[in-house]
Amino acid sequence: MAACAIRRGFLTVVSKYNKKHTHRILGIIEGSSGLEVKRPRLPCLACGLPNIQQMRFMSSRPEGKVLETVGVFEALKQHGKYETGQLFLHSVFGYRGIVLFPWHARIYDRDIIPPMSDSKPEPPGSHGSKEVKGRTHTYYQVLIDTRDCPHISQRSQTEAVTFLANHDDSRALYAIPGLDYVSHEDILPYNSTEQVPIQHELFERFLMFNPDKTTPAPPFSARDTLKAWQEKNHPWLELSDVHRETTENIRVTVIPFYMGMRDAQNSHVYWWRYCIRLENMGSEVVQLRERHWRIFSLSGTLETVRGRGVVGREPVLSKEQPAFQYSSHVSLQAPSGHMWGTFRIERTDGSHFDVRIPPFSLESNKDDKAPPAGYTF
Repeated sequence: MAACAIRRGFLTVVSKYNKKHTHRILGIIEGSSGLEVKRPRLPCLACGLPNIQQMRFMSSRPEGKVLETVGVFEALKQHGKYETGQLFLHSVFGYRGIVLFPWHARIYDRDIIPPMSDSKPEPPGSHGSKEVKGRTHTYYQVLIDTRDCPHISQRSQTEAVTFLANHDDSRALYAIPGLDYVSHEDILPYNSTEQVPIQHELFERFLMFNPDKTTPAPPFSARDTLKAWQEKNHPWLELSDVHRETTENIRVTVIPFYMGMRDAQNSHVYWWRYCIRLENMGSEVVQLRERHWRIFSLSGTLETVRGRGVVGREPVLSKEQPAFQYSSHVSLQAPSGHMWGTFRIERTDGSHFDVRIPPFSLESNKDDKAPPAGYTF
């Protein structure tokens, strides 16, 4: 079921759609004793669909506790993709956003068991050696409303897109704030009559309001600036592979990106970034305590990295706050390699278990392209 998004302090609560009842909506209001969830509104008895003109997603103002109407709910797209300019709420993190453009990725889902005829026994100690067949899935490059960034900063980085510096002798990274990659099922679409419904420094540079566009197409169109930026930085923006695996109700999703090569001390150093989302699919409260990485390089080296938490945090995953998303970087002195590992998860009773990070490859097949550019204005 969809839900209204309400923010109290740094708390955002958004309920996911129930696939069996995608047209029903919940309203969340703030009661005297905390958060109160109203019962879903009943659909029309004649057609079975809701009166969507009366159903609005709500988002509170950061400085207060008053709900604010952000738009009118639209039906989910079960087939096809959302277009450039589509407004949405993120079903997991609750922020307001707008679609810039779609990507087609291959998902390698280790939760899907291959047919017996295709499966082969794994040798002892060969984690993730089984062949996993990919399937095509749609992801989107989106802008995040800057008003919502403070409310999601504890659960998701809002600078998930980074570039290497233009200087060959520098390892500095440039980050573009308020950009994200969103899966098709993460989008809760809505429409708005506002000409500038999303606050982001790139919104009016990338998109323009076009009231003459026929419905149901979004009233926002891509400017030439957005098309040029997408074309120029395509190799470093496009996500081609998505890897996913679940251990004891904790699902880990990894998306790797190649960032380019730099010369350092008479050798080549290849850089990648990877975005990771952890999701608690169960009802038990758990906390991420440690990470354990193994990084294999085509040069023949195998590196082991172990440490506390991730990006300086030890996130708690609960039913109310089920997901945490972050990005990090890795470099190799070889044009390819792969990574895998585990996250050490702690239960409330102090016991631990390890969650598998699905193995993913690091490839530099886009290295013949020009260096990233066009991200400064």
